[in-house]
Amino acid sequence: MRFWSFWFNSFVLSSQYNPPRFVELLMLLLAIAMLAIASILPDIPYLILGLSLVVGASISILVREAIAPSPQRRITQLTASLLLIISLYGFADLMYAL
Repeated sequence: MRFWSFWFNSFVLSSQYNPPRFVELLMLLLAIAMLAIASILPDIPYLILGLSLVVGASISILVREAIAPSPQRRITQLTASLLLIISLYGFADLMYAL
């Protein structure tokens, strides 16, 4: 029970300390889950939802870094740009397949 209490308290503290980063993390975790489901089940809605969450989180990260840069700004911007490019490529590939 202590284990779950520790994780829940960490979860609450991180959401209060930096809410935008917490929302971006939550979006990326949901995107990973949706893309994992899309790789198991060949349903298009899971893939579209996962890619949409990645696009939204990437744009949010880029906007947050433009407004208030963090110490590791370059790596964060590079990672967010790479995620955005890959997800847009996924959308283009999906439209081509349909």
